[in-house]
Amino acid sequence: MQEAAGKRPEFRNINAFKDLPTYRLPVAGIVSILHRVSGVLMFVLLPLIMWIFDKSISSEISFARFRSAFNTGAGGVVLKLLALALIWAYLTHFFAGLRHIWSDVSHAAVSKQNGAKTAKATLVASLVLTVILGAKLFGLY
Repeated sequence: MQEAAGKRPEFRNINAFKDLPTYRLPVAGIVSILHRVSGVLMFVLLPLIMWIFDKSISSEISFARFRSAFNTGAGGVVLKLLALALIWAYLTHFFAGLRHIWSDVSHAAVSKQNGAKTAKATLVASLVLTVILGAKLFGLY
C-alpha cells in the first residue's frame, strides 16, 4: 500500500514574548478572566474578612480600634486600599455572575455581539460602582 504523498502540517510552540503581546483578547474573555480573578481574591481574603468582622462586633472597644485604624496614617490608607480591592472584587464577580446567569437563561444572548455588549456593560457597571464606593470610602463625599 502506498502512503499518501504530501507535506504534513508542522506544529510549533508559540513564542510567548513575541506572540502573546500581539494577541487581542475579546472583551468577553477579559470579563471571564476578571470573574475568576475576583473570585479567587475574595476566597483568599475570606479568613481576613471573617476575622475583621468578628473583632469589630465583639465589643465597642475593638470596633473603635478598627475605626481609628481606618482613619490614621499609612496603615489606614493600606486598609482602605484593601477594602477597595474587595469592593472591586465583589462587584466584578457579582455583575459577571449575573451576566453568566442571564446568558444561560436567555439563549438569544449567546451571540458574539450580545456577549461583547454584556461584557462591556459588566465592566462599566463594576468600575463605576467601584469608583463611587471608593470615593465614599476615602471620604470624598
